[in-house]
Amino acid sequence: MKTIVVTTIFIILSTSAFAKTTLSWWQFWTDPNIKPVIEEMVSEFEKQNPDIDVELTDLTWANGHEKIVIAFASGTGPDIVELGSDWIAEFAVNGHLYDITSDISSTKSEYAGWGMSTYNDKIYAKPWFLGTRVVFANRALLNKAGYDSTFAPVTFTQFKEAVYKIDSLDKNIYGFGSNTAEKHRLYKKFLPFFWSYGATIFDDENRLCLVASDFAIKALQFYKDIHDSCGYVDTQRGIEDAFLDGKIGLIISGDWLLKRIENENRKFNLVSSLIPGEKYPGRSFLGGEFLAINKASDKKEAAVKFIDFITSPDNQVKFCKANRSANPSSKTACQDPYFASNVHLQTFIKQMNLAKHPPVDPDWVFIEEAIEKAVEEALFGDGLPATAMLEARYKIEEIKNK
Repeated sequence: MKTIVVTTIFIILSTSAFAKTTLSWWQFWTDPNIKPVIEEMVSEFEKQNPDIDVELTDLTWANGHEKIVIAFASGTGPDIVELGSDWIAEFAVNGHLYDITSDISSTKSEYAGWGMSTYNDKIYAKPWFLGTRVVFANRALLNKAGYDSTFAPVTFTQFKEAVYKIDSLDKNIYGFGSNTAEKHRLYKKFLPFFWSYGATIFDDENRLCLVASDFAIKALQFYKDIHDSCGYVDTQRGIEDAFLDGKIGLIISGDWLLKRIENENRKFNLVSSLIPGEKYPGRSFLGGEFLAINKASDKKEAAVKFIDFITSPDNQVKFCKANRSANPSSKTACQDPYFASNVHLQTFIKQMNLAKHPPVDPDWVFIEEAIEKAVEEALFGDGLPATAMLEARYKIEEIKNK
């Protein structure tokens, strides 16, 4: 009898000692070049933490947001979830995200992008990868337009002059690639000009809407001028196709274009430069992917450990190499030789320091729509820039006063 009792106690203690915590992680990286890297990092984490298992669930950008909304609302959300930067305030205000402010205090200075995950002075997600846009130019077309091999547009005047000169080369050559009314894309192309002219969406206290300021109207007029006079108008993919085929002089795009050039073995004399400004380089659009913890999770300590592992400098460099991307949130990762050896990746890293993100606002999706509609009206409708921006201001004030 004594032997049975001792054996039973031993089995119970052994089972307790080896009981595992299972973390659920929902993420969006399903690309066949990237998913194996994600799985490799998860396996390495499990090896280093044998008491923790991680269950991966893949989301798509087509319906991932909707799935996250439903899961949080029904109390079935994952322990850890990847969120786009403009979703964080939405889920934070609804009480779904765990405040990680104290958990990251010792390493906060080592990462960039915290402003996008801070709402009401609390941090609700850790930056994983950041995203910005730069100017890409066709060196051959610049040369034909009379520019030497060192030229890159720094100011609005230089930029506008270059697109006009290239546009005049031939009826089948365009100076600028201008986006159609693609939802969630057009405003990201306009806001760099908006910010670079000194315009702002709200005042410093985030109360007074300023989208109809003289600066904002001037920015939209500038964008409309190059769109109307020199624009090859198409979807983002269509613009990039035409650019790589030598039909467009200058476009604004992200680091995915670098990956495409490499994957398609394009022989292209590419110039990358910072978004222009009035006298100096201007501001670009800043976004990113973040990792957040479900406030309802009972595995927060393990979740924090996992997020710290995935976002470590070494793992960010590994991911960027696989994805051919340029925007780690880790400041240490940015110093890796992989980035230093590529002039175009360096352009993106420099632009990140001159980039701005939209307000962290739970109503951002509606504010974004109002700005986008104003740009659409000015470019594709009958609206004057001043009238369009004034309408946007009225709509945003209506949204904020609800």
